[in-house]
Amino acid sequence: MKEGIKFKKIIGDGGHLVSPVLKNGRKNYLIDIDGTITDDVPNEEPKRMSVVLPYKGSVETLNKWYNEGHVITFFTSRTEEVRDITEIWLKKHGF
Repeated sequence: MKEGIKFKKIIGDGGHLVSPVLKNGRKNYLIDIDGTITDDVPNEEPKRMSVVLPYKGSVETLNKWYNEGHVITFFTSRTEEVRDITEIWLKKHGF
């Protein structure tokens, strides 16, 4: 987590913890990988995951949001078996 971002605990009806609210207009972006920032690559094709290119402008847009103080969280239906490939790909392309 980027230093300086503090989450405020919010308790909803029924006493359950609700999603945090960020201060100063910051947003929490949940970004899917396949089909959103790159072509959709099925789990059965892990070799493609390492060579597929990010969509034009995706790296710049997400890094701009991050540098503005927003929280970027990637999520995916990729399996644990391809976690290393996915993390290396994100770093390689500068996300």
